[in-house]
Amino acid sequence: MKIGITAATGQLGKLVVESLKQKVASENIVVLVRTPEKASDLGVEAKAFDYSNKATQVEALKGIDTLLLISGSEVGQREVQHANVIASAKEAGVKKIVYTSLLHADTSTLSLAVEHVATEKNLKESGLIYTILRNGWYTENYTGSIGGALAGGALIGSAGDGKIASAARIDFAEAAATVLATEGHDGKVYELAGDTSYTLTELAAEISAQTGKAIPYANLPEAEYAKILTSFGLPEFFAQAIASWDVSASKGDLFDDSKTLSALIGRPTTSLAETVKETLLSLS
Repeated sequence: MKIGITAATGQLGKLVVESLKQKVASENIVVLVRTPEKASDLGVEAKAFDYSNKATQVEALKGIDTLLLISGSEVGQREVQHANVIASAKEAGVKKIVYTSLLHADTSTLSLAVEHVATEKNLKESGLIYTILRNGWYTENYTGSIGGALAGGALIGSAGDGKIASAARIDFAEAAATVLATEGHDGKVYELAGDTSYTLTELAAEISAQTGKAIPYANLPEAEYAKILTSFGLPEFFAQAIASWDVSASKGDLFDDSKTLSALIGRPTTSLAETVKETLLSLS
């Protein structure tokens, strides 16, 4: 059985490939990437593949039985891009698609949810066998701000006291690999999140504890947070998006306590403390 993985040179994709190689033979894995040369270190077959180029997708997907469709990075273009891939997969004879969606996509207020909901609907109506992995937030989404927090003396955001049940990127990658390599997941929609949750105040306290520096959390109005992010050099639309995602977090959109993720991977999810520690080591 051939398993195809899109976006396999991305941060999540690489981890999925490495995890999957521990479960199935490397010759049964095909990575579908814009630049196959960049996938040479993965040790598996690589084919050129572009979410936006439907004309070449069918040929690239031929011979693949199960496809992991990692959601594209071009927000605003993903609904069309994913629809292209699903249609091409069906034409190429792909039997099953596993799709990385968003935690509680059907009820989430995150702006990202709209395209995920549309893709889920498309996938369910395609006639293909499917599994939907509704991934929660990667802990790295927040620990990536540690360097700035240490430089500025505070962690900033707009998440209030919202509980964030994030998990490390490797946890979500292992879940995807498990679903790709094992039976019993057809037609399932999995809500995937960390075993424990935290507020940004608690994240700031963890950073403080591990560094010995007093790093408070400063909760800001959405517009003010976006303005500060723009001053750091982020494009205005992206800064506004990040601030709005924090506001959604304040409403509980990044919280889930089902422990479905740890059940899938057969171990507890990576703790916040561990990811903070790894981030600090990378900064040292």
